[in-house]
Amino acid sequence: MSTENEGTAVPPAPSAPPVPVDAPAAQAPQGPYGQDAQGQGPHGQGAPGDAGHPGVTSSAPDPSWPPPPPPTAPYGDGGSGSGAGGWGSSYQQPAPKSGRGRGGLVAALLVAALVAGGLGGGLGYTLAKNNDESTGSTTVSASTSGGDVKRDPGTVAGVTARALPSTVTIEAEGSSGEGGTGTGFVFDKQGHIVTNNHVVADAVDGGKLSATFPNGKKYDAEVIGNAQGYDVAVIKLKNAPSDLKPLTLGDSDKVAVGDATIAIGAPFGLSDTVTTGIISAKNRPVASSDGSGSQASYMSALQTDASINPGNSGGPLLDAQGNVIGINSAIQSTGNGGFGTGQSGSIGLGFAIPINQAEYVAQELIKTGKPVYAKIGASVSLDDSSDGAQITDQGAGGAAPVEPGGPAADAGLKPGDVITKLDDRVIDSGPTLIGEIWTHKPGDKVTITYERGGKQHTVEVTLGSRVGDN
Repeated sequence: MSTENEGTAVPPAPSAPPVPVDAPAAQAPQGPYGQDAQGQGPHGQGAPGDAGHPGVTSSAPDPSWPPPPPPTAPYGDGGSGSGAGGWGSSYQQPAPKSGRGRGGLVAALLVAALVAGGLGGGLGYTLAKNNDESTGSTTVSASTSGGDVKRDPGTVAGVTARALPSTVTIEAEGSSGEGGTGTGFVFDKQGHIVTNNHVVADAVDGGKLSATFPNGKKYDAEVIGNAQGYDVAVIKLKNAPSDLKPLTLGDSDKVAVGDATIAIGAPFGLSDTVTTGIISAKNRPVASSDGSGSQASYMSALQTDASINPGNSGGPLLDAQGNVIGINSAIQSTGNGGFGTGQSGSIGLGFAIPINQAEYVAQELIKTGKPVYAKIGASVSLDDSSDGAQITDQGAGGAAPVEPGGPAADAGLKPGDVITKLDDRVIDSGPTLIGEIWTHKPGDKVTITYERGGKQHTVEVTLGSRVGDN
């Protein structure tokens, strides 16, 4: 995701994540879901889960997929674009180079005044001797005062020292000159790097891609696979070094609100920047678009108050032990803000793709180059709602709203049914349902609670699968 939300105040977040329906029949008016990489909200109507959105879909090819970018809304814009809205706006990639298109490469157009005296804390101190008549120096070094600087492995500095060498700043440039910067991290010793789809999207078809390590070593790279719906991509270094150290992956399911977090990225082009915070919420519904007219992305995100800005996209969100618990992908922001780029900055609302989901997606991309999405085989409305996800009366492109022989049909679901829960997660809208379905894998069994004719029903559904974004 790319940009931050701009403008209006943030409304209460939905209780569950946004749901990708196959392809919305029409782009809905501004709704509660923010923008992804480029910051537009995903509310539309009648998007069939299968065809366009892997969450609920129909078997027939859906010409309307990918769905139009979600309208600007109160719930989030993605990781690399800009937009208005509320929750989860994806933070924008740095502004384009002169004469170039969207999200061009930016080399930190930032003028900073370093204040004297603000840089030396902890490195030493001076003693003023009132009665010292000597002309010698009164400065006492740390080594002579017993104040040797030692940092335990569990400190932020210790975690950072181990993690930074395994992160990269990514520069992507399309054949037409458009491009941007982002972040990624070492996934395995074979040279695979995990990042956001919106970071490398410009370089997917014949573009240029490079990854630079903190030590200054730069490698050409290629896109191995990308998943627009998940906003995850895997690139591979060309002539990768033999001493790569993959970051350790944590368990995002075990993360608790209040846990410490460390984010690494290249905000506004400032590579190898480290910020800290906590997990401020879990299962936050975020829907976003990269602003280029491609399909929306949906996630049930980890929310953090660690400072995240344009350029952090694709970077690791670490726990206090240095394990990756998420991929920084989107931010909520208040408006245009500064540094001459027209991009907004962090206000302490950042969103990360849970690593358990991202790991599965990355492994599939490495194996086949294509993403695999879980689905229920039904089209649901993308309208802003707080009542649930309603199965539409008509699927996208004239397809059946409930895929014949699909998971939803086998479970007895029908057009007009309103899905209110998936397992123990409350579903308040179509996008929330899509995001929640996508946290599962094909073949998983889930319990769906729905309303029909004023009565509540519960049924078990075995999720199907759909390969690819189209």
